[in-house]
Amino acid sequence: MSVRHPLFRLRSTSFIVSAAAAAAAASAIFGSIACGAAELPAKTLVYCSDASPAGFDPAQYTSSVENSAAAYTVYNRLVEFEHGGTKVEPGLAESWEVSPDGKTYTFHLRHGVKFQTTSFFEPTRAFDADDVVFTFERMLDPNQPFRKAYPVAFPYFTDLRLDKTIERIDRIDAYTVRFKLASVNAPFLSQLAMPFASVLSAQYAQQLLNAGKASEINSAPVGTGPFIFRGYTKDASIRFDGNPNYWKPGAARLRRLIFSITPDAGVREQKLKRNECQVMTYPRPADIASLKADPDLQVPSQAGFNLGYLAYNTTKKPLDNVDVRRALDMAIDKRSILADVYQGAGLIASHPMPPTQWSYDESIADAPRDIAKAKRLLADAGFKDGFEITLWAMPVQRAYNPNARLMAEMIQADWAKIGVKANIVTYEWGEYVKRAHAGEYDTLLIGWTGDYGDPDNWLGVLLGCSAVGGSNFARWCYKPFDDLIVKARETTDTAERTKLYRQAQRIFADQRPFTPIAHSLVYQPLRKEVTGFKIDPFGPTQFWNVGLH
Repeated sequence: MSVRHPLFRLRSTSFIVSAAAAAAAASAIFGSIACGAAELPAKTLVYCSDASPAGFDPAQYTSSVENSAAAYTVYNRLVEFEHGGTKVEPGLAESWEVSPDGKTYTFHLRHGVKFQTTSFFEPTRAFDADDVVFTFERMLDPNQPFRKAYPVAFPYFTDLRLDKTIERIDRIDAYTVRFKLASVNAPFLSQLAMPFASVLSAQYAQQLLNAGKASEINSAPVGTGPFIFRGYTKDASIRFDGNPNYWKPGAARLRRLIFSITPDAGVREQKLKRNECQVMTYPRPADIASLKADPDLQVPSQAGFNLGYLAYNTTKKPLDNVDVRRALDMAIDKRSILADVYQGAGLIASHPMPPTQWSYDESIADAPRDIAKAKRLLADAGFKDGFEITLWAMPVQRAYNPNARLMAEMIQADWAKIGVKANIVTYEWGEYVKRAHAGEYDTLLIGWTGDYGDPDNWLGVLLGCSAVGGSNFARWCYKPFDDLIVKARETTDTAERTKLYRQAQRIFADQRPFTPIAHSLVYQPLRKEVTGFKIDPFGPTQFWNVGLH
């Protein structure tokens, strides 16, 4: 007998059982899991974070703020990146197979994984295929009931063209799920390890839908992850409990985890030194020496897999003119920005991805700074006397940009030399990102930390046509470039993909939809007593395997 779940399509055979039998089965399942609950150390770790999250539904967001506060605390994915690394390893899926043609992925799910019990939800069954199907069909199907009740955008899912690539998702049985792709997608497994693919509880979603409160999935999250959400006070704190029933033994090592939201980097540093928090994010470059000199602290660092850049809204005049973009680009003094904003803790950027990314084309040189040539380009484009535009600056410090306000002021001064008046605009971080996705700016300071180690994560996500309205803040859709990206995504041969990506980089250098500014070093100050912490190469701050001694 075929059964159709109210939240999504199920393509399987099921049997009807009595409510009493179902309850007895659930009791048996959860009774056995509860017996194995871990006794977590009576330790509380406070993390001085930098900004308030816009929400807790990972599918809606692309920022490390939300990823740290939800995706990597509350949730898991079918596959995960190894702790502190880029290798894909089993997550909620124990194993998987890929068909010879590269278009079918079959995942075998982990048994006995329990969704978290909170004050607003108590699960009566373990994680299974229904949860995976719900999670992805919500993003894939515009007519899916939960999506219709809570209509939001899924920027990363569409940026990656997964709304077009995934043809269907089949529930084979309770612990087997099959993805059928319309075309080959070389980085598909790595994409499934990303925050947007965090697996939700279909049972919890149904409860919210029945109560007419579907939007609460963004404010009251439930997952299978190492920490259980307990409460959020906007602009102040987020509180979590360690998950004693976490399926990965030893990964949850704290009884309590608190995000203390502290936008000012100087205040974060003082709190860390006073032991009011044990981990802080984004120190100011000028404070690194002082932090390293403190005997109570440790300051690990690594080269950042990131890019800070200035996007031109190519849908607005005169920024739709390539010569105007070239003029603005060559007027910017990147060396001074590196010295004053990054204080030397970085590398001047010339490409739309970092030099450690495979397929990076070293033969492409950055356009030299040339004020006289920039003026001539503007004059030839009909702007001899310049023009006036907005220049948006982020209100928060990011790994890829330690001081956006100062950077904006320096760019403002550079552009004044070629007759362009830039008016600096800023908003609270959540509002900044929301308005940026809506394309309200002329030019925008933003950046990116790689999410899955593939060139597509830079060239496709930041510059592809499908990413306009998502992470393509240049809002640039250029068919000769996009055709190369799509072809590379559907090719499995690395040499051929490299050739295509290098062609795309040459088009980028010519068309200049955004100006790459710098790749920064990443520092992570923490107290000496913190154990097991690793810097995530993709940007979020994670507390798996983290404890205190």
